[in-house]
Amino acid sequence: MLRIRVLQAFLWASTLAWGIGLGAKLFDLLVVAGAWGAAPPSSFALLPYGPKYPVTPGAFFQPLSALMAVAILSALIAAWRQPAALRRWLLLGTFAFVLIWAITPTIFWPMINAQYAIATGKTTATVAEAVDLTSRWVAWDTFRVALIAIGFVASVRALTIATPGVACASAESR
Repeated sequence: MLRIRVLQAFLWASTLAWGIGLGAKLFDLLVVAGAWGAAPPSSFALLPYGPKYPVTPGAFFQPLSALMAVAILSALIAAWRQPAALRRWLLLGTFAFVLIWAITPTIFWPMINAQYAIATGKTTATVAEAVDLTSRWVAWDTFRVALIAIGFVASVRALTIATPGVACASAESR
């Protein structure tokens, strides 16, 4: 019983972290990237990096990712002797998380560096090049948001499997 309670605690932490990450990433994609990507390269001046911004996206997403990593891996370890369906959902979330961690430094960081170099005048780019860079960012970031959504759904599903009777009890109370 203690193992189930520990598993549920890690699943709640995982689900909350995925949910916060999903909401934040949607805001980042739709609002923040919508601003700096509105009319590149001139709109790159709105990139949320550099001394004029007290908090950069990395300062938010990196600690959140560390919390997610601990919660996801701890839930996976705690669920190792649980039913296969629960482990499959946890493995799906783990796979989505690992994929996000793999593409962020390999795909996004070089694009961020290129965008910031254009914004600060260290590099020049034509409008077409800047638009192409922005289009690639948005496409890859949409994929990253989809991965976060998959992780969130997988975490919610794992939590419902690991908490039997909750869905039935709430349905009965109606």
